[in-house]
Amino acid sequence: MASIGQIVSPTPGNDALSRARSRAALVPDCLVEAKRIANTVIAGWHGRRKRGIGENFWQFRPYSEGESLSRIDWRRSARDDHTYIRDHEWEAAHTIWLWADMSPSMMYKSTYGHVSKEGRALVLMLALAEILARSGERIGCPGIMEPVSARNAAERLAAALTHTPLEGGLPQTAMIRGWSDIVLIGDFLDDADSVMSRIGPLARRGLRGHVVEVADPAEEIFPYSGRTEFTDPENGSKLVAGRAENLREDYRRAYLARRENLGQSLRHLGWTFVSHRTDRLASEALVAVHMYLSGMPAKATLGGQP
Repeated sequence: MASIGQIVSPTPGNDALSRARSRAALVPDCLVEAKRIANTVIAGWHGRRKRGIGENFWQFRPYSEGESLSRIDWRRSARDDHTYIRDHEWEAAHTIWLWADMSPSMMYKSTYGHVSKEGRALVLMLALAEILARSGERIGCPGIMEPVSARNAAERLAAALTHTPLEGGLPQTAMIRGWSDIVLIGDFLDDADSVMSRIGPLARRGLRGHVVEVADPAEEIFPYSGRTEFTDPENGSKLVAGRAENLREDYRRAYLARRENLGQSLRHLGWTFVSHRTDRLASEALVAVHMYLSGMPAKATLGGQP
């Protein structure tokens, strides 16, 4: 039987950035702006409709005795007999940490997928950096890049990745302080209990998390038949099945149960979960994660079960 999948080489950061921009462009600006406006009613996000320090104009209001004269808008006051203060909108840029798992299993690509899991994970991470930077959020990557609030956050992250590549597994998070969001992207093929033992402490520290499971279609549908040799990308061990099709139903049952258990465990912690296949458009996962980050409901599974 012909090979269905292969192990690919890691994707260069600059190449991933160019593809991330094309995927980010698929999310209409009106959608991004709509979700940004929705953030105004969510505590902790920038742009809450409240008077305070910020760059965006909010309103004119009458001057009250004792307020600083430097805040008077003399041009507006000259229009009538009243003195007006120019108020700005209160802003507090939120910090969002992005991480993509680069374990050996992420280098897999089958003939059913458009790209490798590793390539899709990088595209999703950089596209999120691009979209969120447009909304004025601070973007960081644990151990790779300190949070920055800049329009070119995606370029900065891609440049940082060329010097310090991402590692396998979950990131070190000791440097993350205060109320933040963290987006973890990977295949999460370990059993749910093992994954939750590492994620649980993050949730108890107050981090609001979002997990994106990236899956190759072949991992889910198990299209193998006949004599097939399987290789574990993590440790190189091999398994030879004489009639692989006989394993299909048991495998799919265990695979989907692992996903369901992981999703339920994450939601129990107050985290969100998105399942995404590499034969689907990256923009589907981007929309779902962006809606979660905006505090709006989204489907828990995209491109998951057929």
